[in-house]
Amino acid sequence: MPEYLAPGVFIEETSFRHKSIEGVGTSVSSLVGPTRTGPLRGAPEVVTSYAEFERIFGDASDLTFSDATNPVPNYTAHAARGFFDNGGKQLYVARVVQGGNDVAADGSGASATLAKSNAAVTDVSFQSRFPGVMANYTLELHWKESEHLLTSTQLGTADQDEIVYIDVQNVPASAKTTGPANDKFPVNVKAVVKRNGANYEVIGTAITTDSTTGVAVGGTALAGLKIAELPAATTHAYRIRARRPANGVLANGTAAVLKLKKAVDITTLNSSWVLGSGTTFIGFINATGDTLSLPAARNATLTGDLELPLAALGNNLVDIKSVAVSLFDLDVHRGDKNGEVIWRAAAITVAPGADQSLENVFTATPEKKAAQLAQPISSKLAASITGPKVLAALEALYKQSDLLPPADSLDDPRCIIELSGGTDGKVPGAIDYAGEEDETNGSTGLAALEGIEDISIVMAPAAAAHATTHKAVLMEVQKHCRKMRYRIGIADSRQGMSLGEVRAFRNDFDDSRLALYHPWVVIADPTGVHNELAVPPAGFIAGICVRTDVDRGVHKSPANEVVMGALRFEQEINKFQQELLNPNGINCLRSFPGRGHRVWGGRTLSSDPEWKYVNVRRYFLYLERSIEKSSQWAVFEPNGEALWSNIRSGVEDFLFNEWKNGRLLGATPKEAYFVRCDRSTMTQNDIDNGRMVCVIGVAALTPAEFVIFRIGQKTADA
Repeated sequence: MPEYLAPGVFIEETSFRHKSIEGVGTSVSSLVGPTRTGPLRGAPEVVTSYAEFERIFGDASDLTFSDATNPVPNYTAHAARGFFDNGGKQLYVARVVQGGNDVAADGSGASATLAKSNAAVTDVSFQSRFPGVMANYTLELHWKESEHLLTSTQLGTADQDEIVYIDVQNVPASAKTTGPANDKFPVNVKAVVKRNGANYEVIGTAITTDSTTGVAVGGTALAGLKIAELPAATTHAYRIRARRPANGVLANGTAAVLKLKKAVDITTLNSSWVLGSGTTFIGFINATGDTLSLPAARNATLTGDLELPLAALGNNLVDIKSVAVSLFDLDVHRGDKNGEVIWRAAAITVAPGADQSLENVFTATPEKKAAQLAQPISSKLAASITGPKVLAALEALYKQSDLLPPADSLDDPRCIIELSGGTDGKVPGAIDYAGEEDETNGSTGLAALEGIEDISIVMAPAAAAHATTHKAVLMEVQKHCRKMRYRIGIADSRQGMSLGEVRAFRNDFDDSRLALYHPWVVIADPTGVHNELAVPPAGFIAGICVRTDVDRGVHKSPANEVVMGALRFEQEINKFQQELLNPNGINCLRSFPGRGHRVWGGRTLSSDPEWKYVNVRRYFLYLERSIEKSSQWAVFEPNGEALWSNIRSGVEDFLFNEWKNGRLLGATPKEAYFVRCDRSTMTQNDIDNGRMVCVIGVAALTPAEFVIFRIGQKTADA
């Protein structure tokens, strides 16, 4: 109560309205299962289209499990496609792998493995951020033409340690220093070589042809071959393709290494500093190339940061190394070098430590959430590495055959780096689907979905492909839905189940928060591997639930709805067969002449007749969640008549709106619902112990599952 201590006019704001209740959403769904790639830990991010799903979790290509005889269709991806095709809006995806609860922050530790670049090259390494066969990416570097040219030229000599690509005809035996027998000469050589003293030493795969027989000799014949400095081109035809960075315009902040001939007196700039003779400094040159910045953090001989004009060095500068900006773009291809580009980074520099260096562009822990979810690779540089060593390491990682296209080919040389070793691991088990809570590293599996309160539908269709784990996984889904209270799980039968088998399978469950659908849906295979493919129906059903909620409301049963994308169903269920399944709560998918392929059932797996129907269960979850979420304001309010009246008014107005929209049964509001919150609903003991009890009764609409018309004869009136 405000205090009034001095005379005056006071204005106070008050409210004469009761607190209103807003209906919660019922269309947010979740999908748990193995995918081709994607994060394994942490709260999942919502995806709103199949294209977004594919960007984060990979395409719908088959999964290759080490303990499965054949590749397994990617049922999780097919379910996501079916969900969005049938009207789904928001989908949370939790990826699971066998051993996923043991996965480390870098993605290692599970049965599925990460893909890596050639382990023999240690200065620069690339690694997939997520495990899986899809992680065997192909990287392609596109060097900026003005700065890193691959040219064909007639060179007599390459620089020491320079890597060049040589195409030589009729090499004389006299030019051979070491290598194969003399009878293999003269030969035509296409190889990756390195200038080593007076020799060109073969360091990459060589393509050779015996000039006498014309037969390809192969790289093994040139093992250890060293060719002395080549004679003039007029004597022997040859060509060297040299990759050399050309000195160009410097980017702002380009790292440079300088060495001085003698001491430089710069007392005019700072009386306490003298640059010593022969000292090497590491610094940065500005974009115009006239000012040098030397940070003390990178130069032990300096007591503080230094900026000086390059003109102050006069003729004392020996050289500036690595001043050319070696920039490149990097594409990540799915599969081989001709696969789809799924990630692209531009203007990467070979200079370590720069903002656009490899280890910063492809960090293992990106700052932006989009990159955390979808960035496919990370890169690591060796400690204290220099730009030239980065360049040499990249050269060593290239796939040599792509650097040397055939002589008659119009293809340009391509800088290709392949990652290998990625696997999908073993088939995930129930413990992998259940996941674990981990506040430090991020939760996994179903446990990762517990922090997202808006989810109302849960499904794990990929589990239906494995008979040994199917039932156990559905029980984990069941436990998850009961724990989270306001969720319902969609269960699938296994492929090809007979009527007796699916009835026996249903008998293991009795829960209003589960709904079972049979049989599988036959679709056109989006991967093109097969013409048709049978997939579990859960993704399609979840999308239909969302479509029904949006078009009609959650009170409408998600049945008698067309299954979009279905060519047919794996089994043609007729009326007599459904008479065996429907009383057991097994929802059938059926095809009707002239009416397409439809969901023809809307029951839960509960034996309680009060919760027989899916729409009744989902509608009550909607009411409960809406009232709970919008009544949080009442906690710790004075427990008296004013609070009770406010609660009654809010709930009555909410239910009146539901009745007005045709979601409750009754000709009048009094027939459709009642709300009591007064002395009749709580005792003095309840009040003394801080309990406020509100009793609500609702007449729900059940579906007209059996539409009956009674027709008889009558006598015509006179």
